[in-house]
Amino acid sequence: MPPLRSLLAVPVSLALLAPAASPAPAAPAVDALLPLLVTRGGAPAAALLASKETGPRYAHAGPGIGRADHFRAGSVTKTFIAVVVLQLADEGRLSLSDTVEEHLPGLVRGAGNDGRALTLRSLLTHTSGLPDFAADTRGTLPVAPLQAVRIALTHPPAERGRFLYSNTNYVLLGLVVEQVAGHSYADETEHRVIAPLGLTGTSFPGSRTSLPRPHGRSYAADGTDVTLLDPRVAGAAGEVVTTLADLDRFYSALLGGRLLPPHRLREMLDTRAAHGSYGMGLFPVTLPCGTTVWGHNGRISGSYVRTAATVDGRRVLTFRVNTDAIADPGLGPALLAAEFCPRTR
Repeated sequence: MPPLRSLLAVPVSLALLAPAASPAPAAPAVDALLPLLVTRGGAPAAALLASKETGPRYAHAGPGIGRADHFRAGSVTKTFIAVVVLQLADEGRLSLSDTVEEHLPGLVRGAGNDGRALTLRSLLTHTSGLPDFAADTRGTLPVAPLQAVRIALTHPPAERGRFLYSNTNYVLLGLVVEQVAGHSYADETEHRVIAPLGLTGTSFPGSRTSLPRPHGRSYAADGTDVTLLDPRVAGAAGEVVTTLADLDRFYSALLGGRLLPPHRLREMLDTRAAHGSYGMGLFPVTLPCGTTVWGHNGRISGSYVRTAATVDGRRVLTFRVNTDAIADPGLGPALLAAEFCPRTR
C-alpha cells in the first residue's frame, strides 16, 4: 500500500486552569487522540506503544486489544527485507547496481517489462515501474512468489525512474535474497535481524493462517472476521507478524545504527532516487513543526499499523488498529504530530 503523505495539524485547544495545590500532569496528547481511531476512524479497537529513553508508554481504546498481541504488519515487512538486502550488499554478495536479470535470469519479461533494464536499487526504491500484482489479487488471493510476478507482468510497466509503489518489487527482492543466500527471505531475516534483536514476537508465518498467542480478532472493513488469513496474499511484500514492542525495538535499533554500518544506513535514508518520497524500505514524513520522522505503514486484511521514529531512533511510536484502514485519513498524521512535535503546556 502507498505510504500516507497528507498531513493535518493537530487541533490545539486553550483552557483556563483553576488554581490547585497539586495539579495532575496533563495526559499526553497522542493518548487523547488514540480513541478517535475508534470513534472517527471506524476501528473496533486501537493501541499504541511509544518508546523513548525514559521508557515505554502504552495506551489502548476499544475492547479486545492487548499490549502483547501478535498482529499482521503488512508492508512494514518491506523494512525488514530492505535491511537484509543492504546487509548482503555490504558483504559483497550482491550490488545494488546489479540487474534483476543477473539474479533471476529470464523471470522479468513480458508486456514491455524487462529485468535486464532494472536494478536492485530500483526495486528497493519503487522506481522500477513494475506493475503491482496486488492490484489484481486485491490482497485476498494467496499466490506463490513466481505467480505474483507473472500476474504483474501481464501489465505494461510505468515509466522507469518515477516513484510508483509496487508490492511486486519486494516479492522480487525476496526471490533475490533466496538466490544469493541459499535460504528463504524468512530464514535470512530471522538469522540477521529477528534473533540478534531478540524480537521474540516477530515471525514470517509462510502459509500458516493462524496468529501466535496472544492475539485479538481482526476485521475487514465490512466487519467480517478475517483473523485467519493466508499470509501468501502478501509474501515478502507484507507477510510479517509482530508486536508493538518488537516494532519499536526494530526501528530503534535500525535507525540507531545497530543493523547497518553508517554508509549503508545513509543509503537507506537517501530519497533522491524516489524524488523525496521513499528511501529503501523506509519513508520520511515532515510534521507541521518541522520534525522529520522515518518509518513505514502496513495494511493487510484485518490490520493497519504505522511505525515512525526520529532519525536517531531514540523515540519511536507504533500504533495499530484491528481493521484494514482508518476511515479518517488525517488521524494517522495527527497522532505522529502529537507524539513528535513539542507541545506548550
